Parts: sequence; C-alpha cells; structure tokens
Amino acid sequence: MSDAARNGPREVRFRGGGFAPKARRGVGAAVFVVLILLVEWGTRAGVISALTLPRPSDVLATFVELWQSGLLFTHLGLSLSRLAVGAALGAGTGIAVGFAIGLFSYVRAGLVPLVAALFPIPKIALLPLFVIWFGIDEVSKYALIAFGTFTPTVVATYGAVDNVDRSLIRMGQSFGLSWLSITRKIVLPGAMPGILSGLRISLAIAIILLVAAEMLGAQYGIGAYILEAGSLYDLERLFAGVVILSLLGVLTSAAISWLERRLLRWRV
Repeated sequence: MSDAARNGPREVRFRGGGFAPKARRGVGAAVFVVLILLVEWGTRAGVISALTLPRPSDVLATFVELWQSGLLFTHLGLSLSRLAVGAALGAGTGIAVGFAIGLFSYVRAGLVPLVAALFPIPKIALLPLFVIWFGIDEVSKYALIAFGTFTPTVVATYGAVDNVDRSLIRMGQSFGLSWLSITRKIVLPGAMPGILSGLRISLAIAIILLVAAEMLGAQYGIGAYILEAGSLYDLERLFAGVVILSLLGVLTSAAISWLERRLLRWRV
C-alpha cells in the first residue's frame, strides 16, 4: 500500500492567488533608517566628506529650526497650493482629452499626432516662454505645471481605455446597454488602474516642474528655498529642502494608493 493510501487524503495548498503583492509593513521605513544611520556614521567617522554630504542630525536640526520659525509653513503652503492648482488643471484636462481620444475615432485622428508632438518637449525648457506669455507671477507657474501633467495623463488615459477588454464591451452591447452605460460601467472601471498609474508619473513630473518654476521669480516656496540654500552653499538647508520634496512625493504616492484602494475594490 502506498504512503498516500495509508495516510489518507492530504490537503493541497491553494495556488491560485495570482501575483498579488503582500504588504510588508516596516520594511520601507527600515531601509530609510539604515541608510540614514550609515550616512551619519560615515560623516562622523570621516569616511564621507562634510563638503559632500551633511550629517543627517544637522539636517534634522535645520528642519526643526525651519519648523519653529514658521518658514516651513510659508514655503510649503505656497508650494502645495501651486502644485494642487496646476496638477488639478493638467490632470483633469488630460483625463478628459484621453477619454475622448479613446472613445471617438475623429478625436483620435486629430489629437494623437498633436499629443505625440508635444509629449517629448522638455517642459522645463518652456518656462521662459510661459513667463513671457503669462508674466512672472502665479499664473505662469500654474500653466507650466498644468502643461507638464497634461501630456503624460493624456497618453496614460487613452492607453488605458484602449486596453479595456473588448469582450466585456461586446457583452454589454449584446445585453442592450446604452453607450453611456457601457462607458460608465465597463470602460471607466476597466481603464481606472491605468489612469491611476499614469497619475503617479504625472504628479512626480508636477513636483519637478514646481521646483523649477519656483526657482524663477518666486520669493517663497520649496524651490526658492532650495535655490537660496544652494547659492549660499548651505548644505544643511539644501538637504532639508530636498527631504521636504521627498516627503511630498511620498505623500502624493500614498494618496494615489488610497484612491486605488477605494476605487479598485472590485479587483481580486
């Protein structure tokens, strides 16, 4: 008698979970802590020159001083308002245009060549042109951030619409659903993962353009703060500004992840 017959039925482990990543809490924070401790040790031991990297403890002291003086909220408040307005205009318009390209053949034929021509243009290079058009005040900053987020959002959106399973659309048509119902119940949910992935890239580009716009003609803002620190070769203040930008990027990524959890509950 075989071992399987003597031992009875054996439980088979479920292997159909797909490639769903599991959350490993604390791993990312541990990587940051280890890197910071290594840099702190290297700067104190003399392995890393103080002219190359400041001590993380000195950067933290500068950050605390910036917090206590109230300048942190002044710089960060203006930067967040510029980022919110510019990114909302660019991403909102980009999603609308991307859906139009994905759904209407005449719009696709007319706008895809235009988007393809605008997409590879370095948006930072257009900053002087936006200053000439809109002046050196807030409007030029909004326009640059909006334009920078518009083209990648358009490309991501109509690509996501194109990748919606056509069999689901044909099934909806066979059940007599209207065009609007198919768009709202099939196309929009199916394209949402691609749209949110595109928003991650668009918001990262928006932060880069925010810094570039604030370095030209802005008295307050994270970009202006970094430019001033760099001109004075104040590495502690410079890295404090870079840390703020990194935290801003982490927060925007966390916001997109929250949206994914709320809007993509139907995914297994």
